[in-house]
Amino acid sequence: MAQRPRSVRLVLALSVAAVLAVFLLYVSIAGGRTAQFSPSELPAHANSNVSLEGRVVAPIKGEGYSKDGLRFRVADMKGSQSVPVVYHGSVPDQFKLGRAVVVGGRYANGVFVAKQNSLVTKCPSKYAPKKT
Repeated sequence: MAQRPRSVRLVLALSVAAVLAVFLLYVSIAGGRTAQFSPSELPAHANSNVSLEGRVVAPIKGEGYSKDGLRFRVADMKGSQSVPVVYHGSVPDQFKLGRAVVVGGRYANGVFVAKQNSLVTKCPSKYAPKKT
């Protein structure tokens, strides 16, 4: 009879561990993602934490760590609508005009205010298959 309570505890502990493992897997895969939008889609998602995806199209001002931050414009990958971005943090080496970028933050009052250190450059198109 002493074995039965131990078996019940073991099954209960393993069940709790399995539920926690499934929850952690779900959070790491789906729960931590923010939706990505192009500049033309941002107005519909004002004041929400989102990721902005596009290409750098305007002159880069405030290089380095000025108090005003790095200021540039990001445009739709296909199209002409763009949005001004204010960014504070480290800048990737590959950051330059024409480069595709993704940056997290919040769109408010016509400006995308990026989260610190959220700027990521995407791979250049030279790695994409050639169009025929």
